[in-house]
Amino acid sequence: MFYLVEEFFSIQGEGKYAGTPSYFLRTGGCNLSCPGFKTKYTINGEQKYGCDTYFAVDSAFAKEWHKIENASLLIEKLKKEFKKIGYLPDVVITGGEPLLYYNNSEFYKVVKFLIEQNIRVTFETNATVTIDFEKFPAYKEATFALSIKLSNSLEPKAKRVNKTAIKAIAHNTKESFFKFTLSKELIATTAYEEIQEIRELAPFLEVFCMPVGECRKTIWGHDAAVFEFCKKHNFKYSDRLHIRVFDKTQGV
Repeated sequence: MFYLVEEFFSIQGEGKYAGTPSYFLRTGGCNLSCPGFKTKYTINGEQKYGCDTYFAVDSAFAKEWHKIENASLLIEKLKKEFKKIGYLPDVVITGGEPLLYYNNSEFYKVVKFLIEQNIRVTFETNATVTIDFEKFPAYKEATFALSIKLSNSLEPKAKRVNKTAIKAIAHNTKESFFKFTLSKELIATTAYEEIQEIRELAPFLEVFCMPVGECRKTIWGHDAAVFEFCKKHNFKYSDRLHIRVFDKTQGV
């Protein structure tokens, strides 16, 4: 069994394949909360801070998540959705942290089905979960966006940087790339040094940097700094198209 928060057809808004029509599967649950990203929300009368997809991270929202106990039902639904779309789009599996379920039998059946259809499957992951690629070989054929959290997430480094997991993904997958979420404050201090330390684990991977923010207003406060940072260090700028267009992060 695994939790699915939402599924929808949209355009990939971030990273290497930004602009690509994609079907999104957002899982529920995460091993990080990232209060430093400062998205404010209230649940059960309590005000909290987290990332822009807090509704898929905080277990207080679990009553709104959907239990997937039979992969075949989800697979049949995906077949119908793809038929309505008229072609096989990319599939983005995001969260929360989707790799919390990587060894779950029902989750793996869904991943294997998608790979067998020759669909490009991208996992949006914080890269803290070490995958057994020999036991679960379908993951070798997927793309991994390694959204490793930096100090601005306010998560302890020992919790947010798993060197073994990063190396395993980088060296065992068909395609992977780094994707970092930056604020202008981090850029002014330790962003470059933190990124370089992580890059040493897989120096052959491309680096994408994007501005922190859950809405247009917040992104506007950081995008120019990220833009200049990428120019200076030869990194690739990633915008956040879904927020630019819709000014929100859920269901788009």
